[in-house]
Amino acid sequence: MSVTHEVTNQVPPLVYDVADDPALLAAVGRAEAGWAVDELHELGRLAGGEQAQEWGRLVNENEPVLRTHDRYGHRIDEVEFHPHWHDLMRVAVSHGLQAAPWRDSRVGAHAARAAKLYVWGQVEAGHTCPISMTYAAVPALRATPELADRFEPLLASTEYDFGLREPGTKRGLIAGMSMTEKQGGSDVRANTTTARPAGDGSYRLVGHKWFTSAPMSDVFLTLAQAPGGLSCFLLPRVLPDGSRNPIRLQRLKDKLGNRSNASSEIEYEDAAGWLVGEEGRGVRTIIEMVNNTRLDCALGSASGMRLGAVRAVHHATHRQAFGKALVDQPLMANVLADLVVESDAAATVAMRLAAAGDRTGDEQEQAFRRLGLAVTKYWVCKRAPAHAAEALECFGGNGYVEESGMPRLYREAPLMSIWEGSGNVAALDALRAMARQPESVAAYFAEVELASGADGRLDDAVGRLKKELSDVDGIEFRARRVVESMALVLQGSLLVRHGDQAVADAFCASRFGGDWGLAFGTLPSGTDTSAIIERARV
Repeated sequence: MSVTHEVTNQVPPLVYDVADDPALLAAVGRAEAGWAVDELHELGRLAGGEQAQEWGRLVNENEPVLRTHDRYGHRIDEVEFHPHWHDLMRVAVSHGLQAAPWRDSRVGAHAARAAKLYVWGQVEAGHTCPISMTYAAVPALRATPELADRFEPLLASTEYDFGLREPGTKRGLIAGMSMTEKQGGSDVRANTTTARPAGDGSYRLVGHKWFTSAPMSDVFLTLAQAPGGLSCFLLPRVLPDGSRNPIRLQRLKDKLGNRSNASSEIEYEDAAGWLVGEEGRGVRTIIEMVNNTRLDCALGSASGMRLGAVRAVHHATHRQAFGKALVDQPLMANVLADLVVESDAAATVAMRLAAAGDRTGDEQEQAFRRLGLAVTKYWVCKRAPAHAAEALECFGGNGYVEESGMPRLYREAPLMSIWEGSGNVAALDALRAMARQPESVAAYFAEVELASGADGRLDDAVGRLKKELSDVDGIEFRARRVVESMALVLQGSLLVRHGDQAVADAFCASRFGGDWGLAFGTLPSGTDTSAIIERARV
């Protein structure tokens, strides 16, 4: 080979234990889920290995295909996946990422599950959609105990059993969700799908859904207009007599990212369903599902940030420019450290909220979770796209090439901010929580003020926030700014109390100190960038 083709100054493959994450492991310990650490590392080594990384690449390059009819013209409404999609799902289910915590009596079960989702999601984000919906379906189903008794053990099973069969004959189930319609979007009360009682305890649904996530799932939670108003229903793909429920897949969405996961438009043609909860209380019933998937959105964004930070640090450590490694260039060090600070802050707050899910009997914890989740969903998910863009740019032109894996991360990043209520919906939900549940505000400040006196910059930010919240005039117009401030104060408090000292100092100096630019890489002089970057070196 000609010497002009000698390969030099290229970065070696990144193979590592994804669970080797100091912010995550510290959070797991605080959540009393240390019993899960060995399994977390087992999953982390698999997630960071060449085999799983190849699975993730292949399922995104070989996207799902809709098969509406078989060769003889029979309607089948099936989605065909690359075989490695099922490998990814099998690992997730076998480790209990879907609904196992609901039937696990150990302290910290939900926090352990959140940590595993954060780790395994770094392999491939698309398949975590049905995993998340299955997790979130259980508390919604509990509104109708007889349905929960029938389906919950199968949803919580750690056996992945793909295929079109009557749910009761399977070893494990996956759940989907079908809410939005063409004319409504987030305004689900505008839905037009109807549900009429069939006289046998079931209902018959007629209508359409604009987005049905994971249409190959075994059962779906959906909203429809019943005689008593908008209601929640459970629909199986296969009916008890073994026949197919007439849920017609019209087409798969051609999406920006999340391309391994099928998202579809569907029609209900007199499809059979069973009422979940009471007629007319569909939103209240399904919000139990939404609150848990919103947590998974924050976890997914935090997971992506960690992946971006680790990849950027790895690249900069091994890539030379102008006579020395990129990581040793002062301005690059500022960028990398800022990416790690943002990643640590996201992981810490997401895991704090996951831990609150294990404390259902504590009213203050649940009030804190109600407001903290809305605030965190808005901000962490909003930060992810900018974080992914900056991490990609650390690679230069190499980051713009698909082989680097960074374009896929970049395409995935905006989705979590859209799923389960886009930025405005999340910000307004935070205002709604404060107005309707003032105890959530008290619980929020009780949490952030645990750091009172530890950092003057944080104390000043808490004071400014209280003043801003006292001015209710035009607060809806200012909702994004208000919720952003709340998210930063919460992250700052958690980092000051529990985070690495260099990370906490950099966070408070930049986010509250008035010396923070609009881009990543604008940490103030004196920041211990070396200590911060080391937290993402694997």
